[in-house]
Amino acid sequence: MVKITNYFRAAYYLVSMLRRARWKKDKLVKYQNKMLRNMVRYAYENVPFYHETFNKLKIKPKDIRSVEDLEKLPILRKDDIRRNLNKLISREYDVSKLKMLKTSGSTGEPLIFYISAAEDEFRKAKHLRANMALGQRFRDRWVTITAPIHFNEATKLQRIFGFYTPLPVSVFDDPAVQFSHIEKLKPSIIDGYASSLLLLAREAEKRGKHDVRPKFMISGAEVIDVGARQFIEEMFSAPLYDQYATSEFERLAWQCEEKDEYHIDADTVVLEFIDKNGERVGPGEIGEIVCTSLFNYAMPFIRYAVDDLGRPSGTEDCACGRQLPLMKIIEGRKNDVVVLPDGRIMSSVTFIAGMYQLSFYEDIYKFRIIQKDVDHFRFLVKLRDGSSLDLKTAEKELLEHFRRLFGLDEEVRFELEVLKDIPLDRSGKFRVIVSEVANRFVSL
Repeated sequence: MVKITNYFRAAYYLVSMLRRARWKKDKLVKYQNKMLRNMVRYAYENVPFYHETFNKLKIKPKDIRSVEDLEKLPILRKDDIRRNLNKLISREYDVSKLKMLKTSGSTGEPLIFYISAAEDEFRKAKHLRANMALGQRFRDRWVTITAPIHFNEATKLQRIFGFYTPLPVSVFDDPAVQFSHIEKLKPSIIDGYASSLLLLAREAEKRGKHDVRPKFMISGAEVIDVGARQFIEEMFSAPLYDQYATSEFERLAWQCEEKDEYHIDADTVVLEFIDKNGERVGPGEIGEIVCTSLFNYAMPFIRYAVDDLGRPSGTEDCACGRQLPLMKIIEGRKNDVVVLPDGRIMSSVTFIAGMYQLSFYEDIYKFRIIQKDVDHFRFLVKLRDGSSLDLKTAEKELLEHFRRLFGLDEEVRFELEVLKDIPLDRSGKFRVIVSEVANRFVSL
């Protein structure tokens, strides 16, 4: 969640989005192409990186008239952004007045980007549209299982009047502690990482009788399999809806009440599914997800690869009646859970969020955490060029930080190793968390 600074503007964004979600397909396509033309023209005229790229390719904004024309432009990778960060910010904005955000590091390579105040509010509206479509109401009690760094993101007005106000529960807490806290809050909606909800469901099974009875639940951040979904729904007697989001774009796609495929927010973003040759895949085929934002003007993302895989749907229309295009997520950022010495099973996202809190986080280019045993963790780190990080100081901070975060004793070993590079898996993907013990302890 992000803070709202202009409530009237945010309300306008939300009402407009709710209305567009019910538009007919041809109207949505026309709107998307119009917004795309506006974004491309703006980026060419105001963003040095895109101006240079277009000129190098001898392309003018008028050459990009529709989504189909995007294939004329190159794909933007994370490394392109790192090398050209300043050139990707619009000349119309003072960077000191923009809000700096960072990706969570779930791909192992944290990324910095910037948004304006208006874009901040737009992202909040995007977040709420999907929830409201599922039935979230103005004053529903809404629990979010998240990292403490997100605890204060609701505005003062939200907290006073309690409208669409997230009630945070720490993802770092033991599932038993989380469960007891949530039981006292009596939420209508529970929102959290897929693996966190699974651990919560296991706690519900352990307790048997309980008073956690939400209207529905929302999962995200990780791919959730059918068995896990069914188990969670059975334990809480409530439907679970999955949502797909990235730090750079906020919500991208979401499941409606049909709980089948994912509605793409096509009025705010263009999603392409690309094969290894850079060609668009057909319906039902797996492709790399490439996104173009229709609202990020301070720092435009045009044909940006988010490092996830998915496939466009072969289904024309959803039974819910919304005509937003559909996709099915095949494989995203799916990581293992982590088993602690006292038997606690923690979501891998908690370790990723823990890395984010280190004082030397910005020195890290990418990282991998390998759990060798329940009391032995190896942190592999590749540093950014020019980093002068003192390894002994960093290792001491890392050890103290994670021991304190999870309440671990001194027998648990944390080793920090700096490498020239951290290789991809055999599949070509990068796993941030590699647990060599989870399979021995975790079963659904």
